[in-house]
Amino acid sequence: MMVNASEISKSPQRCHRSLCWGTVSCKQSPLPRSITLSEAPIVSESTEPERSGNFAATISRNIVASLARVFVVSLIALVLPAYLTHHLPVTTYAAWVLILQLGAYVSYLDLGIQMGVSKFVAEYTARGDLAGAGRHASAGFALMLFAGTLGLACTVVLAWQVPELFKTMPANLYHDVRTSVVLVGFSLSFGLVCAVYSAVFLGLQRYLIPMTISIVNRASFAVVVLAVVALRGNLTAMGAAVAFVNIVTGLMQAVAWRKRASDIHISPRLVDFRVLTKMARYCSLQSIWTAAMLCVTGLDVAIVGHFDYVQTAYYSIATLPTSFALSIIGSMMGPLMPASSAMSTARSASEMGDLLAKITRYSTLILLLTGLLLMVCGFPILRVWVGPAYALHTLKYLRILVLANVIRTLCAPYATMIAATGRQGAATAAAISEAVVNLGSSIYLASRFGAIGVALGTLLGSFVSVALHFAITMHFTQQTLEISRSRLFLKGLLQPTITAIPSLLLLPLWWSRSHVALTPRLAIVWGVSTLALAWLAVLSRQERNDLLHLSRSHLKLLLRPN
Repeated sequence: MMVNASEISKSPQRCHRSLCWGTVSCKQSPLPRSITLSEAPIVSESTEPERSGNFAATISRNIVASLARVFVVSLIALVLPAYLTHHLPVTTYAAWVLILQLGAYVSYLDLGIQMGVSKFVAEYTARGDLAGAGRHASAGFALMLFAGTLGLACTVVLAWQVPELFKTMPANLYHDVRTSVVLVGFSLSFGLVCAVYSAVFLGLQRYLIPMTISIVNRASFAVVVLAVVALRGNLTAMGAAVAFVNIVTGLMQAVAWRKRASDIHISPRLVDFRVLTKMARYCSLQSIWTAAMLCVTGLDVAIVGHFDYVQTAYYSIATLPTSFALSIIGSMMGPLMPASSAMSTARSASEMGDLLAKITRYSTLILLLTGLLLMVCGFPILRVWVGPAYALHTLKYLRILVLANVIRTLCAPYATMIAATGRQGAATAAAISEAVVNLGSSIYLASRFGAIGVALGTLLGSFVSVALHFAITMHFTQQTLEISRSRLFLKGLLQPTITAIPSLLLLPLWWSRSHVALTPRLAIVWGVSTLALAWLAVLSRQERNDLLHLSRSHLKLLLRPN
């Protein structure tokens, strides 16, 4: 299971791809306050913070900043579909969704290169070897040039095959869809190369610049799409506007590197064959995870478009709230990647195992809180967001996808940490198995039952992923992450499920064919009891005190005058 280290990224290693993505594939996000990069903590000091007690503060700052970026990006991703669903015909909105889906396939050609650059920059700067970090970044740049070129070719092929892929799409949309796929795909191929520059910042844990560019990209994306639709532009105009934004923000990454992080040199002249081979070997394992992620999260909307085009718009709406939940976890896991890579050089396997258990419990708790909210209050949320017509068609997909993604993301901390410590090869069997089950069952069930079959295929694949991680993968990573599987399951996964008790007790009231929502009073009781269980039964007293202290510290930073 490759968890967006796409979303999260993709997500996951990369953030899960919502319909409001852009060029920057930020797997991690930046610092919470406006400080210069020279003031930001970097990985080269990461062994010292562990001794001085600042290491946890660095991670917490990065996570808080990452969540802040997720909030801004998610707000845009929620506003944009709400507008488009009310101003575009369902068939046109479905076509736009598929344009973004096909264009986004280019970003899968990252093949773990950005994560590899981030990992090796983190490790070599931790040793004080900036030249070594530059050689690895340059090797990543060379690999990304190849990936970008491949992306151009793939984009042309996909655009050419649009009528064959989506035979039930209205024929009058084919020309605009083809043109837009080329424009968006070409711009993302360019952005793929520029993502290496952001990877340097991520490896250095200098997160301010990537966060800013990511927010600019998403905000600009929303503005230009809204403007084109408001002016009654067609799909080609929308694709051209998005392509322009992607190219500009790609250039911003290169300029930011030159001005703020050029001490990590990136140049084709610095490419060393041995380093290139080392990077390619690392990325070859990551590419398996990337291909698996493509099968798990990248083909679902396209499969729906092929077998059940009329449901494409509704299914795509159901994926967006789940993307929001996954992006939260991706933001938490992002700063963990370079941090774990640096920590592994100074901490024992048992200490890394203890860290895994704690982070898994936190991750599971957040997954459940966001997932339960979407399942219990899904219909009223959808009704307010996209209107009653879309809500009626979307709810059944939403509930299944939320459950599936909560289950498959339970092992996100584990997947992130084994990738950071170079042991992702042990997870290959789980990644391939989930991909095969997910893709195979989605195609078969979609051919029999339409769009709902794709959602059910995702659910089946999620069970396979978690089961194989516990049954096989964890057996081979004990030297890196030493922890009892039963302890990780009971403490990391099972204990947080206590928060689901109120939802289960009220199941007959909210899981209704009539879509009758909970009364305001019952909703308040449900929310308070769920949060109370999370606070009192899942978190220890020390953790509650630490969380309160951390919250007060960040609040003081925000309120402190400049």
